[in-house]
Amino acid sequence: MPGNDADLALLHEAALAAGQIALHHRAAGAEVWAKSGDQGPVTQADLDIDQMLHDRLRAARPGYGWLSEERADNTDRLGREHVFIVDPIDGTRAYVDGQKGFAHALAVLRASQPVAAVVHLPAAGLTYGAARGGGAWLNGTRISVSARKALTGARMLATRSQLDPSHWPGGAPFVDRHFRPSLAWRLALVAEGRFDAMLSLRKTWHWDIAAGALLVAEAGGVVTDGAGRALRFNTEDPRSDGVIAAAGPVHQALIARRNPKA
Repeated sequence: MPGNDADLALLHEAALAAGQIALHHRAAGAEVWAKSGDQGPVTQADLDIDQMLHDRLRAARPGYGWLSEERADNTDRLGREHVFIVDPIDGTRAYVDGQKGFAHALAVLRASQPVAAVVHLPAAGLTYGAARGGGAWLNGTRISVSARKALTGARMLATRSQLDPSHWPGGAPFVDRHFRPSLAWRLALVAEGRFDAMLSLRKTWHWDIAAGALLVAEAGGVVTDGAGRALRFNTEDPRSDGVIAAAGPVHQALIARRNPKA
């Protein structure tokens, strides 16, 4: 069975190929339409990248299961020890709008946990990677989470609605709020230490966060669901109850605000 480093190398090459497809489509004028059920936009690039990744990765690892945003779910994955989990384009709106902040998020799960991951932003020239036990890296340089200990004033990636007092029984935190269009990139930016924390308190698709969750963990941070519980992937419902990622002290302070009576 291939090891984590071999799987990381496989994901890295596949992510670079995905980036080439994305940039080619955008230069040619990406065809875009709305998904059913108000699920946002999808482009021909999303579908072509998904097909390429499925064919390439499954050919290399035929025994691995598969879960991606742009393909009907096959619950056969639930019985597999290893599973690919992929978001062909995370931040499709940004992609369509011509922004740089879209990403390809790829991970390999083993026993419900990510063990190899890549988040690639081709338009920004950024490639993040991690293998379980091997640290987190950006363009070949090792990265680590912020050393910040105080929650007040922390640089946080979140939408404005996530800081509404209704979500915070212990009082909404006073933070320096920022936003980036891709959840995978937000997690990578926390792993890089450029931001102290990120959070989303809504139901969150696993393909958006699995790769970034490994980056944060390997960079020395803490990543959980919105209530502070450990994340578990490859579940029947491929969503978590939110996600909070930060350096340890900031994460602890956020969870204390979320659960003041715990």
